[in-house]
Amino acid sequence: MQSFSELSISPSLKERLKTARFSVPTAVQAAAIPQALAGKDVVATAQTGTGKTLAFLIPVIEKLLGQNTPGITALVLVPTRELAMQVVAQANALQGKQAPQPALVVGGLPEARQLDAIRKGARLVVATPGRLEDYLDRRLVSLSGVKMLILDEADRMLDIGFLPAIRRIASVLPKERQTLCFSATMEAAVTRLVNDYTKNAVRLAFGSTLKPSENVRLQAFEVAESRKSEMLHNLLDKETGRCLVFCRTKRGTERIAKNLNRQGIHAAMIHGDRSQSQRTAALTGFQRGQYRVLVATDVAARGIHVQNIAHVINYDLPEVAENFIHRVGRTGRAGERGVASTLFVSEQRTELFQLERALGIRIERVSINGESFEKSARIHRPRMEVMTAPPRPRMVRLPGEFLQAQMES
Repeated sequence: MQSFSELSISPSLKERLKTARFSVPTAVQAAAIPQALAGKDVVATAQTGTGKTLAFLIPVIEKLLGQNTPGITALVLVPTRELAMQVVAQANALQGKQAPQPALVVGGLPEARQLDAIRKGARLVVATPGRLEDYLDRRLVSLSGVKMLILDEADRMLDIGFLPAIRRIASVLPKERQTLCFSATMEAAVTRLVNDYTKNAVRLAFGSTLKPSENVRLQAFEVAESRKSEMLHNLLDKETGRCLVFCRTKRGTERIAKNLNRQGIHAAMIHGDRSQSQRTAALTGFQRGQYRVLVATDVAARGIHVQNIAHVINYDLPEVAENFIHRVGRTGRAGERGVASTLFVSEQRTELFQLERALGIRIERVSINGESFEKSARIHRPRMEVMTAPPRPRMVRLPGEFLQAQMES
């Protein structure tokens, strides 16, 4: 498939895709959409930023447009509120105002409005597993008519600890249904999950899901702790586009965002202690250009899709190597070019080398004045006189971002 116009879908959906300026599908969209439209179960893995959301929304909307069965017909499970809200927004844009509006089922927002949307005839529900399980336990929602189940960011949902909720939800769904699973990685736990809930699924995989996109330039700066803030300002001064800055802690996120605003750089922040309204305002302002910089913990590394982020800056190294991929995946999306810069102090050389070895990548070391420390580099063999590789201790994977679990509280 070279164009969305080739799809056997309703003229109204084609027109909305055209209006939204979706013309050429990404690789995962070109492969997954025809299979899903044919009614097959699909399990797809692809790097962040390859268009997985549209890959399942087009088949879902087409099925909803072709059927008038009352009640919930399609269920999309996602790991975070922000991602759920973005899926609902894109679904609204694709299906238009004539169809019943999708229902958003997430924690942190008034449940009366969510239940009202379901009672008014929503046929598509986009939910986080924890809140939907709560509604099921209280018998506030029925899923007996679901014909399509979509697991989006399946690996992240398992990382957060949603497996029991997913299994509880799947247990009340009709056995005869279509299941689509989209994930950035396909670890053993995800494989077991999809094997349990799919039948003769079409398996699709695109590129290495544990490496950054080739469209992203990776660079690292060794700086003194006292000069990290200065280096951040230098990078932001040289960049005119949107920038996403990642920190390890909530306190660091707040300190950096406030400092940037004092320096005249409009910045917003997202972390686990921010209310839903605060996170929504920050993300919306970032999308609309009100803020040029968004400072975040790894809460924002997955599931937040903002187009045209030019530069991702790792102010702090991530605690888990895989989170580096998800951070970097916020830029260089949909074929665009991006830059990812990482700041580290001399004591973190070992940590950075471990990250490179764990992911099988090489990050270019750059001096403060922008000159490369090395003309060429090989994975695992840094060619720098000032940074010789230390002993290789075993890489210990720390628990995932536990603040994610608070988002359902």
